[in-house]
Amino acid sequence: MPGALNLQTVIAFVWDFDKTLSPGYMQGPLFEEYQIDEAQFWAEVNGLVHHYESRGLRVSRDTAYLGHLLSYVRDGRLPGLTNAKLRDLGGRIPLAPGMPDFMARTRAHVAGVTRYAHHGVKVEHYVVSTGLRQMIEGNPIREHVDEIWACELLCDPPGPDYLTADPSAVAPDGPLTQVGYVLDNTTKTRAIFEINKGSNVDTIDVNARMAEDDRRVPISHMIYIADGPSDVPVFSVVNVSGGRTLGVYTAGNKSNFAGVKQLQDDGRVNSIAAADYTEGSAADLWLMTSLDQIATGICDRRDRSFQTISGPAGHVA
Repeated sequence: MPGALNLQTVIAFVWDFDKTLSPGYMQGPLFEEYQIDEAQFWAEVNGLVHHYESRGLRVSRDTAYLGHLLSYVRDGRLPGLTNAKLRDLGGRIPLAPGMPDFMARTRAHVAGVTRYAHHGVKVEHYVVSTGLRQMIEGNPIREHVDEIWACELLCDPPGPDYLTADPSAVAPDGPLTQVGYVLDNTTKTRAIFEINKGSNVDTIDVNARMAEDDRRVPISHMIYIADGPSDVPVFSVVNVSGGRTLGVYTAGNKSNFAGVKQLQDDGRVNSIAAADYTEGSAADLWLMTSLDQIATGICDRRDRSFQTISGPAGHVA
């Protein structure tokens, strides 16, 4: 009988971005660069659902901001906005205390424990965000992240017959004009299953039927860290499958502590902590302890498997 496709020795940290890896919203540097009134922009975005609903149309509350950004581009308020510019602005997004050092420490930790190293335990970090992928790509945290799921904006579409047209006729990084990829708070769960099945590293369709033992990263080996009620769908998927969940909140006068505390009160997350990942902080201690618990479970399982292997028959006297 063939063995399992994967050893299942990967532990995946899955991160939201805004108010989780960063103290605020990633679009802040974008608005600052173009002198856009941030409060006005988000108020307009929040009003779009009613605006279209009154016309008998529906829009996604989570991703309506993407179309509104493009409206600002068309109106000349974000002149010449390109993906290259988004990457440049992404470099200005401040990171939460302790980042990205925390990510490096998790990898070093499992590599430094003899038992973990013996069993091939390793750590991977993923970002799953409703924000803009190109801004995250331009941030210093990118070199510590294995993959990013987030929204994508595109420049001018190639149009009919583009396969036989002169490639130079299409600007490789022109002004942004359309939405290319959308991730909302419900479809974030798709990223969880792509990590689970290994779709991000192998040519495996996320909808392919796979036995649990063949999946690259069991959801029970995942730790999901996020900041708000909008992450409930992913919290639910990870919790029900035996993974770990941490709700994080920012400090200061714009703290979202109340909403995160409600997640804990409602049983949506295993624990909560401030979004501070410096060594010895509450979040660091909880996450590192969870890492050790999962890693130890992997080693225990593999040890039990080895013990069931019978030795060869000896010589008969």
